[in-house]
Amino acid sequence: MSRIWKFVAAVMALAGAGAAISQTPASLAPVAPVASANTRALPIVPPMAGQATLTRPDLEAWLDGFMPSSLAQGDIAGAVVVVVKDGQVLLQKGYGYSDVARRKPVSPEATLFRPGSVSKLFTWTAVMQLVEQGQLDLDRDVNDYLDFKIPPYDGKPITLRNILTHTAGFEETARYTILNKPMALDALLKASLPARIFPPGETPAYSNYATALAGYIVARRAGMSFDDYIEARVMRPIGMTRSTFRQPLPQSLKPLMSNGYALGSGKPQDFEFVGPAPAGSLSATGSDMAKFMIAHLNSGAGLLRPETATMMHQAQLTVLPPLNRMALGFYEQNLNGRRSIGHGGDTQLFHSDLSLFLDDNVGIYVSVNSTGKDGAAQPLRAALFHEFANRYFPRQPATTRVDAKTAREHAAMMAGTYAASRGIETNFLRILKLLGPTEIGVNEDGGLSVPIADGIAGRPRQWVEIAPFVWQDPVNGEKLAAKVVDGKVVRWSFDTGSPFMVFDRMPWYIDAAWLAPGLAAALGIVLLSAIGWPAGAIARRRYDATFALQGRRLGVYRATKVLAWLAVALIAAWVSMIIFGTEDLDFFSGPFVSFLIVLQFLSPIVFVGLVAFAAWTLWYEWKGGRWTAKLWALLILISSLIILWVAIAFRLIGFGTTF
Repeated sequence: MSRIWKFVAAVMALAGAGAAISQTPASLAPVAPVASANTRALPIVPPMAGQATLTRPDLEAWLDGFMPSSLAQGDIAGAVVVVVKDGQVLLQKGYGYSDVARRKPVSPEATLFRPGSVSKLFTWTAVMQLVEQGQLDLDRDVNDYLDFKIPPYDGKPITLRNILTHTAGFEETARYTILNKPMALDALLKASLPARIFPPGETPAYSNYATALAGYIVARRAGMSFDDYIEARVMRPIGMTRSTFRQPLPQSLKPLMSNGYALGSGKPQDFEFVGPAPAGSLSATGSDMAKFMIAHLNSGAGLLRPETATMMHQAQLTVLPPLNRMALGFYEQNLNGRRSIGHGGDTQLFHSDLSLFLDDNVGIYVSVNSTGKDGAAQPLRAALFHEFANRYFPRQPATTRVDAKTAREHAAMMAGTYAASRGIETNFLRILKLLGPTEIGVNEDGGLSVPIADGIAGRPRQWVEIAPFVWQDPVNGEKLAAKVVDGKVVRWSFDTGSPFMVFDRMPWYIDAAWLAPGLAAALGIVLLSAIGWPAGAIARRRYDATFALQGRRLGVYRATKVLAWLAVALIAAWVSMIIFGTEDLDFFSGPFVSFLIVLQFLSPIVFVGLVAFAAWTLWYEWKGGRWTAKLWALLILISSLIILWVAIAFRLIGFGTTF
């Protein structure tokens, strides 16, 4: 199952886009009520006894103790860490190697890393530049800026505000996430338009496609390519001279590009071509990322007017009130009670995070060039940010908690299977909800068990309920909260994902809690039936026995066995192709499409055919078979119906190559 989650994580890592039309600068004003109504005033946190002072000597000593051992333990080749404070670079430092074979060290000034979805912050900055110039309106139908049409959802269009807050309602896409070669942005957007599965403005569902759409709108409105716009209007004004969204890299930057590794001890991989380029194709040095952080911490200096930067940094929508929310492009992080915003990003090989402590005028950025052993890059960067906050901005521990009896009752109410709002509903990749469901359980102490939100190195967290249906991790202060309707938990999320993703309880008819074991049992029964065909033939030959079935009854028997073999093979092929794609995402934009067409052609024939012939077999047995034969035929029919239901419910029966 880890490969499937690697795929989910990789797809979730990328994004991009923006657009154009007239709007007066004064039209920024109506946003104020929205921001003020949704902006939580966090208390000013006084220094705690024993709190370290954020100085270069202390920071460097701490990082020098943390980073080398973390890279070695995680089998990660190299990393860059940058910390800015009060408008200056406090520390920027490379660790490990950008080229292991050549022992080439990482340089913060001269090594390019791929920040993945941190790229989105540049796209959103570009959108807000055009908003303050009156070229774009955050609340206008984006179709007014496009040369193709986004269909409405229940008559409702999407807006740039929806896009910047990840509430456009799009399902996720996978096919064009990582490509074998670059693809024109307009062609990609028109070929991969995803379905809209939520009403706009209501449910956060992170969308790479929507971000790419915003980048396309920026390009159309500005009258230049997206790459040209970012270089001329975002990078150049703040002195970012060793960064680019271009794919492949310009010749002048190629020698500076770090290799990317699955494992630091393994072989370097090819340069990754990100499909939705405005969402994740940035290549940048650590020192250039420092300039971007300083600009935003300094009220947008060099990029945006102060009032525009302030609006961009304010939360826009509250879905689960105690948790972090989306601002305009940035998402809240709020570590240890400090107001902070940022963004994470992943390609298949590079893994990054950026956080701005707005009230402290401090920013931190980290990027690693390897996924590492057992996905070590993710816990490394999580630990780095939390330990940084704990060292320099420690928090007061929570003093409230729900009584033990109520806490056990609430944990039991939470138990069940859920699906992320950021997911796929209308094509075959919906089966990921069956193969890798999101589950909440109850631990031995009666508390919450939430595997998807486990801590560093996969250690289970001890969630403490501090208010009704609000839990907190006492180690790092992260919160988890649920929405209760009519006495039932219907939705939950946790701080790390809540700005762009919530988890809704799965309907019973597709609930993996029963359907996954049901499918396994059904496949086992059908496989046993299929094996019985050659096994019976071998036995009859050995004992020189005559087969009792003749004529049409024999034909039905043989057809049922053939279809049983094909059904098992097809399910295996579907799952194998999806898992294979988790190892190399560009497979989905290449040879997989040919396999997909074959599987889509065979699936309705085989799965429907198996049910029909299983029913025919049961009819024959019911007329004159032994009770054991009747029971077995009934089991085969029930199993074939379960397989057919899975194929229908999870879109294995269907046609189309947009996914």
